[in-house]
This record gives sequence, structure tokens and C-alpha cells, in this order.
Amino acid sequence: MSAFQYALNSSTIKTTPILQKIEIAAKAGYAGIELWHMDMDAHVEAGGTIAEIRKCVEDNGLAVPTTIHIHDWFQPAGEEHLVAMDEARRKLENTAAIGCRYAVCGPPHGAADRELGKQHYREMLQLGAEFGVRPAFEYLGFVQDIKTIDDAIEILEGADHPAGCIVLDPFHCYVGGGGVESIGKLKVDQIGVSHFNDAPAEPEPSTQRDPDRVMPGDGAIDLKRYCDLLREIGYSGFVSLELFKEDLWTQDPLEVATIGLQKMKQAAEA
Repeated sequence: MSAFQYALNSSTIKTTPILQKIEIAAKAGYAGIELWHMDMDAHVEAGGTIAEIRKCVEDNGLAVPTTIHIHDWFQPAGEEHLVAMDEARRKLENTAAIGCRYAVCGPPHGAADRELGKQHYREMLQLGAEFGVRPAFEYLGFVQDIKTIDDAIEILEGADHPAGCIVLDPFHCYVGGGGVESIGKLKVDQIGVSHFNDAPAEPEPSTQRDPDRVMPGDGAIDLKRYCDLLREIGYSGFVSLELFKEDLWTQDPLEVATIGLQKMKQAAEA
């Protein structure tokens, strides 16, 4: 039996409507699906409700490991920060409404004011606690500053809040240059979710971006080492297939999801 639970990040079949995404994830055999706020908002704008999304998730027997994503909160100050936190509140409320315990929040793409970001992450965690949701901080390998596990740990420790946690991702470890060994510095409760994917050997890792991601096992990342480290610290939560490939978006989404799950299991259980 696998140490992990398997989820589909709905970006992998991005162009499919949200309720169909949920049904496809269940048919393909996943235990969970990560949902994007832009998809939830589009469903509501078209006349649907958040309650319908939750019912669809429950009817299909799935969990929602995280919602994605909260942005622009890290370092703006004054009125801009207040606006960003109001939007964060709305997203956290919707996260709770669909029965999800984690919401992904990311760093700035440019230079980061780390001290201010630590303060704001603590504020985000306090806000999340009002809804029973833990904002999970995500490092991004292709941004200017906060691109490694160690960078994320610094923000976590600086926020000094018991609900602090991060999002792991082998692609971001690879392109950000920080590697995967710092997984060993984490406690299980400090991991909100692990995204799962691979990356090609070319072009040079630091130049790669989201569309360069490939299916697990089809690239150059040592996913066995990544998964071994997760197992060593006792992680048994979700690993979630997160791809952003336009060629996959034009294919049969059920076939894409099914193949993705097969490749995830082959890589994670090797």
C-alpha cells in the first residue's frame, strides 16, 4: 500500500469546467482534487454556488486538499495591504465552505521584503484560524527571491504561528536550485500538501517555467529521493499532480487524469 494519498491539481485539466473536473478526478481513481479559486469564482459568476461545488465533491467521495491561490498579500502596505487581506478573507471563507482545511498562498515574484512578509504571513494565519483554514506558504522556483524550501522555512519560522505550513513541489526544488534535502528539516504537520510533477533536463533548470513541467517519471528529477525523504519524516498526506501544459488541455481530460495517476504511482512507489 502506498504511503501517500493521490490528488489531481485541477490545473492539469485546466480548460474543463469545475464540476466536470471533480467528476473526472473521481472516475480516474484519485482520492482528492485541488481546486482553484478562479474556477470557483467562474462557477458562481455563471449562476452556480459554492454549495454546489461542495456537494459535487462529497457526492464523488473526494477530499479537497487545498484551494489555490491567495496572492498579492506578502508585502504591500497601507491601503493596498488592506485590499489584499479582504480578498484573502473571501477566499479563506470559500475554502472553508467547500470543506477544505488548507489554502495555498504564494510569495512575490520580485524582490521580497522578508521581514514584512513574515509579519503578513502571521496575519494570514490568524485570519485563516477564524475559518478553520491553514494558509500554506508556497515557494516558487522561478521567482526572484523565495524559491527554495529553506526560504519557505525562514518565512514559516519568522511568522511564529502554530498553524504555519508550506507547500512542497519537486519542480520548484529543481528549478529554484535548492534541491530536496531540506524536506528532512520539516515536521509532518508543517506540510500542507506536496505537489507532484517532473521537469526535463533541457532547457537549463533555472530558465524553466510552469509550462515546462512534465508527467512524473518523464523528466530529470530524482523523484525517488524526493518521495523517500517524505516517507522518512512520516508524511502520508496528499501528493497532487500539478501540470500546466497546453497540449494536455486539448486532450481528453479523463485520459490525461488517468495516465497522470498511473505515472504518479509508478514514480512515488518505486
